[in-house]
Amino acid sequence: MASLLQSLSDFPRRLATFLDRPGFPWKGFILGFSFAQFAFEGFLSLRQYQVLQHKKPPRALEDEVTQDVFDKSQAYGRAKAKFGAVSNFISLVENTAIIYYDFLPRLWGVTGLWLGRFAPARFSGEISHTLIFFFTFNLITTIVNLPTSYYSTFVLEEKFGFNKSTVKLWVTDMLKSQALMVVLGSPLLSAFLKIIQSTGTKFFYYLWLFGIAVQLFAITIYPIFILPLFNKLSPLQPGELKTGVEALAQKLNFPLKEMYVIDGSKRSAHSNAYFYGLPWKKHIVIYDTLIEKSETQEVVAVLGHELGHWSLSHTTKLFGIAQFHMFYIFALFSIFIDNRSLYQAFGFHKEHPIIIGFILFSDALAPMDTVVKLLMNILSRKFEFEADEFAMKLGYTTELAKSLIKLQIQNLSTMDADWMYASYHYSHPILSERLGALGWASAKKGSVSKSVDEQKPLKTADREL
Repeated sequence: MASLLQSLSDFPRRLATFLDRPGFPWKGFILGFSFAQFAFEGFLSLRQYQVLQHKKPPRALEDEVTQDVFDKSQAYGRAKAKFGAVSNFISLVENTAIIYYDFLPRLWGVTGLWLGRFAPARFSGEISHTLIFFFTFNLITTIVNLPTSYYSTFVLEEKFGFNKSTVKLWVTDMLKSQALMVVLGSPLLSAFLKIIQSTGTKFFYYLWLFGIAVQLFAITIYPIFILPLFNKLSPLQPGELKTGVEALAQKLNFPLKEMYVIDGSKRSAHSNAYFYGLPWKKHIVIYDTLIEKSETQEVVAVLGHELGHWSLSHTTKLFGIAQFHMFYIFALFSIFIDNRSLYQAFGFHKEHPIIIGFILFSDALAPMDTVVKLLMNILSRKFEFEADEFAMKLGYTTELAKSLIKLQIQNLSTMDADWMYASYHYSHPILSERLGALGWASAKKGSVSKSVDEQKPLKTADREL
């Protein structure tokens, strides 16, 4: 038994030694996976694009949407697919250039010169250097990605009637995000580095506990201090909707503290609803667009689905999975943190900065993360079916089905999907699958679609992108 325990305790050290192989082509490995992933996702997108060229809706939706709405949804899906292909290619080029031209060591060297020239001597350590490097890198990538961000908001979303933002608001949001990155990122990144520097080879335990504390802290401060910087939360006024949601929460023993309406229409015509908060105090947030475009009982049905996630412990399970995922990432990082061959492959021969090690480790871990993403999507879709069934047992079958159809129409969401593409990309089942599970049968062709069109015509252009 003692020898077994000793062997297990020595395993991380032996694995670290095995992975630290001089001359191992880490650059080729990471670039090779990047190109392979791009090719695979391109293949999936081509399969999905064939589906987006279909002229008729899936059989399950033939009685739910008009031909005009389906055509608009298909056009929106094709436009997003084309934009996604271009933006993914740009990202691949950027990533390849960063790796091939040793951008990271060059930027680390430049920011080190800035630190030595302009900062007092007491700020000359690795933590100060890392902060300057990290925020400079983030600013550069933000600027480089401005054209695609602008196109997505003011061309693609504008064309299909979803963008409600202005250039001024878009710029303001970007500046606020950068400011928050500095204000909140500085202490968090500093603590991340300090824990690793101070706690030895078992730093991942402490880093994991720190990560949990940060998540719980974020749940508390985000709605109070951060969300109001971007959106306005107003208490849901007394009325049929508030009474219905309160009755539902009381029936399920949901610890409802407050209900808010968020001005989502300030930026987009898309709709949503969600809840947040600590286990003993939850807050429900409903988008004003959802209230505007749905009947009261339909909104209650949507929230019945969301509270189903809570009642079935989906949120708790996902939180637990997230903690396990974070723990194994930090544990694996402890094996890679001193991998000299990895640093040297990317141009770091004399210095081995912790933040660089974590960035390179994350790139090397990408193949495993792709598998994790696939498994999480499978689990998420399972949870969505279960939450729909929960709402159905509450008696909201008709209301939930109508609401799902309306949301699909209002958001021009893709109404059909290639099974391989959906398995890899979708965290939610497609609408036809959800309606089938609900046993929904429409009484009149296109009835929901027509009612939505009568409320607010969708603004679209005559041409595709």
